[in-house]
Amino acid sequence: MNEPETIRALVQAKTIAVIGISADPAKPSHYVSAYMQSRGHRILPVNPALESVLGEKSYPSLAALPVKPDLVNVFRLPQFVPAIVDEMIALGLPAIWIQQGIIHREAAERAEAHGIKVVMDRCLMVESRYAGIE
Repeated sequence: MNEPETIRALVQAKTIAVIGISADPAKPSHYVSAYMQSRGHRILPVNPALESVLGEKSYPSLAALPVKPDLVNVFRLPQFVPAIVDEMIALGLPAIWIQQGIIHREAAERAEAHGIKVVMDRCLMVESRYAGIE
């Protein structure tokens, strides 16, 4: 978890499903996603309360996505992370990025035990900038 080579690989993900994305530009889930989108990443919003955000249709769950994302970026409270990991395992998704301030060690360990790459308690936007990947 949080290995430098994993972080470097995941900041280059082409398609990023964002769980808990907000339509509010002041919220981190929105501006981090907007930043990644501006750098050429396709954002797949996952929020059942939204029809669309950042010009993309929003989906109610990972299972409803039209394509398999390279990365799942999580902006939900820690208690929701285990269910997200369970859904990722069921769908065979390869990687999860649990945003800065969100920690659920048991879920992260379960994800890794099922072959899912994990970054936790880090900001995708900050790490992308730090990696110098544009």
